Amino acid sequence: MNFIPFISVKKHIRSLSTAFLFVLTGISGIAQSKEDPDQLKKKIASAENNSQKVEFLLALSNYYLTKPGEFKTDLDSADNLNFEAEKLSNSLDYKLGKGKAILLSAQICREKGDAKKAQIITNKALAYSIKNNLPVLKADVYRELCAYKGYEKEDVEEKIKYLEIAIPLYKKGKAYKKQADALKDLGDYYGSIEENQKALVHLENAVVIYKAIGFKALQGVYTLMSDNYGILQNTQLSLQYALMAEKTAEETHDTSYQLCTIYNHLGLAYYDLLKYDLAFSNFEKALNIALENKNVSDINTISYNLASLYCQQKNYHEALRTLKRTATDYPPQDEVTRIRQRFIFVVCYSMLKQLDKAKPYYEQILKDYKESNVGLAYKLTGIIIYLQQSGQVEKTYAYIEKFREFAKKSNKLILYSQVELLSFQSDHASKKYESAIKHLQKHQLLRDSLFNVEKLKQSAALQLQFETEKKDKNIKLLTQQGKLQEIKIHNDQIIRYVFIGSVLVLILFLAFLYNSFRSKKKKNEELEIQRQQINEQNELNKKMLIEKEWLLKEIHHRVKNNLQIVISLLNTQSAYLDNEDALLAIQNSQHRMHAMSLIHQKLYQSDNLANIDMSWYIHELISYMKECFDTDQNINFVLNTEKVYLDVAQAVPLGLIINEAINNAIKYAFPLERKGEVLISLQNMKKNDYQLIVKDNGVGLPDHFETLERNSLGMNLMIGLSDQIDGTFNMENENGLTITITFTRNTEFEGAVENSEII
Repeated sequence: MNFIPFISVKKHIRSLSTAFLFVLTGISGIAQSKEDPDQLKKKIASAENNSQKVEFLLALSNYYLTKPGEFKTDLDSADNLNFEAEKLSNSLDYKLGKGKAILLSAQICREKGDAKKAQIITNKALAYSIKNNLPVLKADVYRELCAYKGYEKEDVEEKIKYLEIAIPLYKKGKAYKKQADALKDLGDYYGSIEENQKALVHLENAVVIYKAIGFKALQGVYTLMSDNYGILQNTQLSLQYALMAEKTAEETHDTSYQLCTIYNHLGLAYYDLLKYDLAFSNFEKALNIALENKNVSDINTISYNLASLYCQQKNYHEALRTLKRTATDYPPQDEVTRIRQRFIFVVCYSMLKQLDKAKPYYEQILKDYKESNVGLAYKLTGIIIYLQQSGQVEKTYAYIEKFREFAKKSNKLILYSQVELLSFQSDHASKKYESAIKHLQKHQLLRDSLFNVEKLKQSAALQLQFETEKKDKNIKLLTQQGKLQEIKIHNDQIIRYVFIGSVLVLILFLAFLYNSFRSKKKKNEELEIQRQQINEQNELNKKMLIEKEWLLKEIHHRVKNNLQIVISLLNTQSAYLDNEDALLAIQNSQHRMHAMSLIHQKLYQSDNLANIDMSWYIHELISYMKECFDTDQNINFVLNTEKVYLDVAQAVPLGLIINEAINNAIKYAFPLERKGEVLISLQNMKKNDYQLIVKDNGVGLPDHFETLERNSLGMNLMIGLSDQIDGTFNMENENGLTITITFTRNTEFEGAVENSEII
């Protein structure tokens, strides 16, 4: 019996796994203040002015509010300090301090359990922030409003709206740490409603800001990125970010409960890569942390992960032991968790043929199935497995059809795969081998697309079993015919010669059987030789594919190195030149070669040799240009790029276009150290059509530029490169210069890449 992955949602814990494993998304609530309370008290006593004293009072109040544990004395201390801060702010007419105090009062009220009153105070804080034009406080209020929404899809979408309002406000107020925190939360919420690509974009933006401000505790963001990549079946990146989360937690000496989430994600990533020992080890670490903190929900989730993994390895006794270990002391608190536990019990006892123990759980699941559709996949799977193992196979087909209808509504490959697997098992038990083979093959195709592992060989074995059984039936039929003939000879009581003749016939018949046996044996040996030859050819093909990929990477590596050598040679040559035009031409050539070098560098470092991620490329190119021209003081670069994968034929020209456009903006758009902003946008317009925009709010082009256009190498180069990718080039000179290039993404080689992965 094998299991396959499900994705489901349980309150605020998003659940994903291969083998019904579940992911913990972290801890909700207000972050613990890291201020030292004794130091804050000293600062309050020695504050140079009253507004500074207000800030220290608010910080100390926040410390007691977010202090671990739920003690009334801490909340009372927080309330008293906040009241003192608000009172002092009123006397000083310190508007920001008063607004912060109102919001902190709402948070204290919420922690005390009075959510209704807390929300009223939060709305009061929102009105106050709008009236007094306090953008950062307004953003804080919108983040606080998220706490009053649940985890159903409609509530999560409402939270997303709040955060999308808050993030630009944080940016406007230069509250970069809070902006990054909000982006992280936004990524978490998008992930919870299965919009994983959007989630990853926001999480990556959060990482960029965190790194820019020197914030190092990124393990929470990396954990969320691992979660989203896992859901998208990108096992390599899922493991990479899970390991980065663990490493970052160690480097920052993180001993918080967040480690439970990190280890659980590591277990899931290792499971996806079939490294079961490492998966078990990390799940055990996560479970121990959950047990220490007595987090009932997470204890049940991780125990289920471990039990599911044992079931995947057909170790049903250990699965039962694992689940029983926590089920008694930490009974599940919600319906989905109870259904999952019953599901494991009915499956394990059924597979162990302990049907008397499985029956009560089966009957309860059957009752749950009739009452509601919650956890429908678990219910149907448990019912079908019990019926299969108890010899009631014919009853399974009705439930399989129900499962098939549910899969169609959900439209998820994982559910289709589970339906085909259960259909195969029922047909196999009913000896409907032809139908079973078809279901197994469909299941295998779906499973391969989900897990990207080598194809199972059960269909070939089943085919051989089917053919063998047909031959056995023919042999039995011939044997029965021989016996009937022998009985007829004995009944007719023929003379001795006829009896001898019958003996001869029998000998011939035995010879025929022996000959058939030898022929069958020879056929089987030939099939075995063919199988070995096929396996050897497959191994040879794999080696050739690996060598081909290595050679391609080596080519990209050498091209990149050669470009770097040319850049170095140009740099050396520039040392011997005094002509400014020549030096400028060499510098421009160096930038263009670096733009091409980045693409080849990404290709030889990546497993994907066909395409390059342009969002990564643009970010790296901007970083290079900022470093070369030292523009941090007067030019702000704004990136708005989607994940766009282009092949080399389009990536190189587009990279050179971006290089030329940014180069021109840096040199000419902001003369005399004028400050400004450059926007680089790469967005999908429809299907495979994309639009690149490079826009600045600088001085723009001179009025007579059109007459000199053909004398501009950079402009001619951009126009020529646009034609090379079959794109349209447009330039607008209004409130700065806007260059727009619209093109269609080349998909010619996508089919070949997919086929190569299947092989």
